[in-house]
Amino acid sequence: MNMLRIATVEDDANDLEALRTHLSRYEKENGLKFQVTEFRDGEDIVTDYSADYDLILMDIEMAFLNGMKAAEKIRELDKDVIIIFITNMPQYAIQGYKVNALDYMLKPISYFSFSESMGRALHRVNVQEKEFITIALKGGKKKLDITQICYVEVQDHLLLYHTTEGSFATKGTIRDAESQLDAKSFFRCNRCYLVNLEYVDNYMGSDVSVNGDTIQVSRSRRKPFLDALNEYLNEVGK
Repeated sequence: MNMLRIATVEDDANDLEALRTHLSRYEKENGLKFQVTEFRDGEDIVTDYSADYDLILMDIEMAFLNGMKAAEKIRELDKDVIIIFITNMPQYAIQGYKVNALDYMLKPISYFSFSESMGRALHRVNVQEKEFITIALKGGKKKLDITQICYVEVQDHLLLYHTTEGSFATKGTIRDAESQLDAKSFFRCNRCYLVNLEYVDNYMGSDVSVNGDTIQVSRSRRKPFLDALNEYLNEVGK
């Protein structure tokens, strides 16, 4: 496992120190590497949220934006990050199913409780091991599962990522997208489109159907595109 990226969101100094101690101990005992970013309120983490954490340890009761509300905002940009709530009021933590929280820890946090929750979190990380890219959106960064990207197009200096969850726009060029998705089953079929071969439904003449949308393949790229598609289909056994 690579370095685990963890965010802690805790406004109580004593509880924060306990988290630091437990994280350090768990890291050493299990031969892991953690990259920990600390926030003191839910408002702090959701402001320009960057969807590159594996795990968020989130207090529920905070002054400006409570943990449940913060988690709801985070889920708008990041459906995969693991969330574990920290609270002294278990009746609130039970509502965690609304934001797909993995677990909750009761204060004061014992190391036994902490290690049990961390074990479940690490198991989830291993199970959902995926490849992601992050793109800048208004209000933060969104994590995109590469396997859910159908195609990318450029319009007026904006990159449009068309995914199975919807379309998302960010500033950039088609070369930016190409470099992020290099050698990951994507093929550039003309100056403006980058296609995920996994979602090709049909290819006839100069047109390719990608997840129901028709995209034109430029004349110079028709044979390379067909070769790439055949190679991909042979590899995946379709």
